[in-house]
Amino acid sequence: MVLHWVRKFVRVLPVIVAAASGGAVMAEGKMIVSHGYSFYGDLTYPADFKHFDYVNPDAPKGGEISLGTLGTFDSMNPYSRKGRGGALSTIMYESLLGEGNNSEPAPADVYGESYGLLAERLEYPEGKDWVIFYMRPEARFSDGTPVTAHDIAFSHNLLLDQGLKSYADAVRKRIPKVEVIDDHTIKFHFTPGISRRSLIDQVGGVPAWSKAWFDKTGARLDESRLMTSPGSGPYMIDSIDVNRRIVYKRNPDYWGKDLPINVGRHNFDAIRVEYFGDENAAFEAFKAGEYTFRREGNSRQWASAYDFPKVSTGAVVKQELHDGSPATPAGIVFNLGRDVFKDKRVREAVALGFNFEWTNESLQFGLFKPRASFTQGTELMAGGPPVDDELAFLKSLGDVVPPEVLSAPARVPHTSDSKRLLDRKNLRQAMKLLDQAGWAVGDDGKRRNAAGASLRLTFLLNSAGSATLSAIVENFMSNLENMGIEAVLEAVDASQYTLRERDRDYDMVYDSYGAFLGTGTGLMQRYGSETAAFSLFNPAGLASPMVDAIIDASLNAQSAAEEKTTLMALDRALRYEFFMIPTWYNDNHWVAYYDQYEYPENLPDFALGYLDFWWYNQDKADALRAAGALR
Repeated sequence: MVLHWVRKFVRVLPVIVAAASGGAVMAEGKMIVSHGYSFYGDLTYPADFKHFDYVNPDAPKGGEISLGTLGTFDSMNPYSRKGRGGALSTIMYESLLGEGNNSEPAPADVYGESYGLLAERLEYPEGKDWVIFYMRPEARFSDGTPVTAHDIAFSHNLLLDQGLKSYADAVRKRIPKVEVIDDHTIKFHFTPGISRRSLIDQVGGVPAWSKAWFDKTGARLDESRLMTSPGSGPYMIDSIDVNRRIVYKRNPDYWGKDLPINVGRHNFDAIRVEYFGDENAAFEAFKAGEYTFRREGNSRQWASAYDFPKVSTGAVVKQELHDGSPATPAGIVFNLGRDVFKDKRVREAVALGFNFEWTNESLQFGLFKPRASFTQGTELMAGGPPVDDELAFLKSLGDVVPPEVLSAPARVPHTSDSKRLLDRKNLRQAMKLLDQAGWAVGDDGKRRNAAGASLRLTFLLNSAGSATLSAIVENFMSNLENMGIEAVLEAVDASQYTLRERDRDYDMVYDSYGAFLGTGTGLMQRYGSETAAFSLFNPAGLASPMVDAIIDASLNAQSAAEEKTTLMALDRALRYEFFMIPTWYNDNHWVAYYDQYEYPENLPDFALGYLDFWWYNQDKADALRAAGALR
């Protein structure tokens, strides 16, 4: 399914990169002038690079890729809390530093590096007190007007004045001033005395919007609207059919098509997104050829439904492709704003109702692994009790760190009986915890507190989502009922789901946070206390002094080794706070597509890139049509 514009993988948090090859140049007075940026100054690609290593520089241009997604949309402005944004509705916009389509990274073979796109170079002092971007004068919006420093300053300020509050509050404190030096030169000033993490990459990643268009139309960033401003990117809107489809076409006059950062990329003439009311309808449409590329997330379908004739004949390719990104920290999220969940014993008891082993074997064909960590499978994943540098660091934080964090192994999920849904050992443990928390079982088998209020928990579910997820949640809720909890499943349509999720109108919801491989201020938006009450990126509303202290320390780390220590401690602390029941993960991409697409031999670790660096084979497409596999 098409991803929302909000990134789940926090890639704006740089870490050290091993392969340095002449990236930044030191000048007099410790000034750095470079064609790209990484926090530690090392860049994999030199100033004269021809293209990213993983792309096919000779990839043909042409054809269409079509995708399916679920639900509805009523807006093409994904930057507002109002309305439901259309899929890929950020694809038209570029920034000073480049990124991939669909919010994937570019380059996708290294972590924490960015290269100039609208900017041909940047300049900053060694202390990173400010940054100057020198923009490419040839850059143009799709209406032919130039992209200038005035547009960048306007876009930056528009996000502060009309964007998401959690974003605006964080940025205002860190970036007090923007200065337009001339039409193609812009300077950002950073607040003295704060961490220099995620400052240059923050301003370098602001989408460029046309100030003239906003001035002319009076449009706002905080409104729901189908009308869109011109972008400077390789794609532009071709057509919109609300709740049915969106078609993007490649701009034939795209200004940046020959830049080294773009060679071998943006290869499709058109990207079409088809909307469906439910997963079954979407899958049947794929089988019929109504759309041609599918990222599968449903284990039942992956294991048992790809036996239709087009797969047997090879017209449809079914593949598992390597995914080198850390597993997305997805799971059942507790709304910590609810009084009932302020007692960790209640959360622990509820968690014991989730049986991963039975779920995986009975409903997911044994295809998943249990997830424990927010940095699963990486060197940042906490294990046994903290030792050495990590222990010393945690002790240095003082009383905000509970004693058990200093002495116990990192929290791991409970295990359950795979042969039966209701694990009686876990049920007994859960019952004891609820008793201890003051939720006693009455004569009717229902749990109530001393005031006589019943223990009632609601689970918010998107009715347009996976049937498998629905079955998993229903079985989980059944186990809660066996504990004496009044468990209510509220399945609502996609629009209601979006509104209620934004307003945190739920007790529990299946959602995700951002994995991390490095530090940055994005960690505060996701896990910090400052914006916990309203941040869209923190669905639990986590507010922990321990987590805040660790993030602050990570932002001020003076070396890669120190950064690693703090982030391992962060993983440990997040798991201790227990605001989510970790569920499962898959370390491969599951994809199915009509055999008219090709991709580079060596896919990069951090992006699948099907909208970025895959391409269309006209001969294969003609053969599919001749055989009747596609219309």
